[in-house]
Amino acid sequence: MVSEDDKGICGISLCTLDECSHNSHSALTDEAYRQLAEYLDGKRKVFDIKLSLNGTEFQKLVWKHLCKIPYGKTKSYSEIAMLISNKLASRAVGMACNKNPVMILVPCHRVIGKNGSLTGYALGIDMKKNLLDMERNNR
Repeated sequence: MVSEDDKGICGISLCTLDECSHNSHSALTDEAYRQLAEYLDGKRKVFDIKLSLNGTEFQKLVWKHLCKIPYGKTKSYSEIAMLISNKLASRAVGMACNKNPVMILVPCHRVIGKNGSLTGYALGIDMKKNLLDMERNNR
């Protein structure tokens, strides 16, 4: 389900068909669904949609850097911590990824462990692997 507020897309969550059928539609949410479908079809590599990200300043800073990770590439939690000038913040970066309200649009799935391992993802490790594989195969 895609949610919006008066500033932009503010949430993405999984829902059942019944729940999603009661979802309200607007031009903005319809555009978000269209762009997500293009992404999942391997046709879209960059999202161009207005977001409304609600979180702490630290979370917003992390999310901003996640959006800079190119399609098909990954960065480690520690690399993101270094980018935000806080080399000891790897765990906090992980928690910011966990609180990402707009998964896929802000690509927290592109953040991996320092040793290359796939670690936590709201939709599960298998989905994280599938998204990364899809991106690598469609570069």
